[in-house]
Amino acid sequence: MAAGSNPDPSPIVTLLVSCVDRPGIVANLAQALHRGGANILDADQHTDSESGQFFQRISFDFSARAGDRSGLESAIAEVAATYEMRWGLHYRDRRKRIAIFVSRYDHCLYDLLLRERAGELDGEIVLIVSNHRDAESIAEQFGLPYHWIPVTPDNKAEQEAKQAAILEDAEIDLVVLARYMQILSGGFIDRFPSRIINIHHSFLPAFVGGRPYQQARERGVKLIGATAHYATTDLDEGPIIEQDVTRVSHRDSVEDLIRRGRDLERLVLARAVRWHLEDRVLPYGRKTIVFG
Repeated sequence: MAAGSNPDPSPIVTLLVSCVDRPGIVANLAQALHRGGANILDADQHTDSESGQFFQRISFDFSARAGDRSGLESAIAEVAATYEMRWGLHYRDRRKRIAIFVSRYDHCLYDLLLRERAGELDGEIVLIVSNHRDAESIAEQFGLPYHWIPVTPDNKAEQEAKQAAILEDAEIDLVVLARYMQILSGGFIDRFPSRIINIHHSFLPAFVGGRPYQQARERGVKLIGATAHYATTDLDEGPIIEQDVTRVSHRDSVEDLIRRGRDLERLVLARAVRWHLEDRVLPYGRKTIVFG
């Protein structure tokens, strides 16, 4: 939030793992967590039959041994080495810090700010970055720093360097592109892998690019949608986190599609951001595993 103190440190920790599926993974992880002083609260898993990859999310209470993180991590690392796991521990005693990038459309920005104020997001929005000044008054309203960094083809590299410095200085955990109408360079994206969420105003992979509602109207589609995905160097092709659709008809103008689409954009982006903050998303190749 823009103002206010953090809640009491949470003893809840989330473990995300992925590896080639083999017998004994679940049992050995459970035993490792027990040895490390964890009390498992929730566990969800999935095996991809095509790739043979195993994925698991485990949420556990660590209050009994809150000061002995090294012992917990050593127990997990031992199992991870056996199964050649990719793994990450996420402690809930520090709220993730969020930066929102926005251009002129402010509907997604407002929605996220209001959701955070209402306590719906397990994270803290700490700053706004924009290539326009349109949302400056919104930042003032919510008491947030506003970084106006205009971008042109001639100064793109220089301005992205400024943006990256701002994010690193503020210890940002997640960047949300809330209708930020600039294409980020590969160098910028590579600095924040699987930490940049974009909202695209179509049901990808249909209608990529900047004018999807116009394209949808020209094709006479009966459904329009919105897609939240991780940003990658391939435009609008990053791993998809969430999507939704609504029905439209031949009577709808482009303006009608835009209005209906904005409602979807708000909902889809909010879900994706919430799931990322709750450590429910595991990117894998061009896809994601999203645990409910």
